[in-house]
Amino acid sequence: MADDSQNRQRGSCVALGGGAVLITGPSGAGKSSLALDLMALGGGLVSDDWTLIRPDGGKLLAEAPASIRGRIEARGIGILAADAVGPVPLILVVELGDAQDQRLPPVRQIEIAGVLLPLVKAVYRPHLGAALRQLLIGGRIA
Repeated sequence: MADDSQNRQRGSCVALGGGAVLITGPSGAGKSSLALDLMALGGGLVSDDWTLIRPDGGKLLAEAPASIRGRIEARGIGILAADAVGPVPLILVVELGDAQDQRLPPVRQIEIAGVLLPLVKAVYRPHLGAALRQLLIGGRIA
């Protein structure tokens, strides 16, 4: 249940490799599609469409609002059931819809509730889920 210490963020969230990625962006940018890709690669659904985020000892925890827990939209198919996970530590934010042309973009960060998190700006592409999975489990070298 949401309280004053929780932020409600527009976006989908998937847990993978011990942490969660929050996927943000405008309607139709591919948030749920990317979440489904990450789930197909072994991720667990935290939340689709809206994610509750709360500070917890210098980190952030992400979870689904009770009304949408365990549900994800697949465009053209409908609302699908999924095993829900969470709360999970939030460790990465992906902002979809920003056309980045750089092969090696700069390291970016975003602040949520006073906590800095790595930020990836991208457009939805077939390899994005695999690249994010590797980022979450292996990290970024440069």
